[in-house]
Amino acid sequence: MTETQTKTSSPEFRAAAGAIDGLRDDLLRHVFAYRPLPPLNPDGRVVRRLPEGLRKAVVWTPHALVLFAAFIVMMIGFAEWDYRFLMGVVPAIPVAMTLVRPVAAFWASMLATVFCGVLTSQLWGPSAFVAQVVVLVVVAARTRPRAAAWMWLLTLFFGMLLEGGDPSITAPVLTLSAFALLVVAVVQIRRDAEREVTVQRTVTAVERDRRTLLEERTTIARELHDVVAHHMSVVAIQAEAAPYRVENPPPELEQAFVTIRENAVAALTELRRVLGVVRAEDYEAPDAPQPTLAALDGLLDNVRETGLETEKVITGAVRELPQGVELSAYRIVQEALSNSLRHAPGASARVELSYVLGGLGLRVVNGPPRGLAKPSPGAGHGITGMRERVAMLNGEMTAGTTADGGYEVAVFLPVPLSEQPERPERPESRDTAEGNADTVVIDRDGRA
Repeated sequence: MTETQTKTSSPEFRAAAGAIDGLRDDLLRHVFAYRPLPPLNPDGRVVRRLPEGLRKAVVWTPHALVLFAAFIVMMIGFAEWDYRFLMGVVPAIPVAMTLVRPVAAFWASMLATVFCGVLTSQLWGPSAFVAQVVVLVVVAARTRPRAAAWMWLLTLFFGMLLEGGDPSITAPVLTLSAFALLVVAVVQIRRDAEREVTVQRTVTAVERDRRTLLEERTTIARELHDVVAHHMSVVAIQAEAAPYRVENPPPELEQAFVTIRENAVAALTELRRVLGVVRAEDYEAPDAPQPTLAALDGLLDNVRETGLETEKVITGAVRELPQGVELSAYRIVQEALSNSLRHAPGASARVELSYVLGGLGLRVVNGPPRGLAKPSPGAGHGITGMRERVAMLNGEMTAGTTADGGYEVAVFLPVPLSEQPERPERPESRDTAEGNADTVVIDRDGRA
């Protein structure tokens, strides 16, 4: 049937065509397909709790149960008076076949029922009865609920056909198998629903992590806009004022400075346009300039007011660093403080700043939480934001738990000598661990 004919036919006709296609897909196509029954998942909720040696044997429990059912069918057949061997072996073969060829096992069970019925003049002998129910249950468990419904209906038609339209003889098989198939279908539907929920949770977690990453990058872009815009504005102003500092500058020099200023203004315009793309609708530009390490003491004072014991240690010659580096270092410490307040309440912390020739080393470490306050979960942005800032500056970062149950974040932000401003030392360059005791902490699991 073509697609056009299917669309123009009645709903009843389309439903019947779909049902026939379902029967063909489930029980007629690939009848002899080799599909061995897989072992149980060793990481399942029940299996993983068993000892290692017992776990290796338990995973083969479904196979043992099917073979045991085939053995029971064989014993039932051997107990019959007539044709004991055939009445035991023939129905047991389809039961064992369900382990490797489930669809073929169903049709083999139907043939075995006819064979046993011809031998004993009884359609559903004891061994054929048990074998048919076991095959229906096992095959239904290995396929899907729709296939179980088709097998049950075919069993009904099969029994009525061989008994001249009388369903009473097949009724016991149908009744027992209906209850068994209903249980199997419910278990399958629930298992599929759990699997779908797991997949959706995984997709949701991935999307949430991706959204978190994009939000952190957007925040970094907004903050660095002020830093870059400041430098570009300085370049434009200096290029405009430079010709007036030289007496009778040549036209080529004036034109060069005009070009520099035009390029700086154009770059600043493009920067604002790009920032408008990543800016949220409810975003409000901050009134204060972006913070640097000079404002770190104020941040630590706020932490101290919450009751946390804080300490700051500075080593090396304190000097001005590029604004982007100082901003990132400040935000990393800020994230560490936020994480500490949430995940390590009552813990003491230590912030170490190391000024070296190649850049800035930053280490924030806290002890385990203490007191009655319980850690509160965050949104999971802390470590993600830190890593993004470090990666932006081509730095290095490590984070993990300490031996005493605390947490440590170590960061190195490289600063080439050519990019380090030549500024006078700050008064705080002579601070020591004994003379300036301010503290910072980070969270237990590194999440904001």
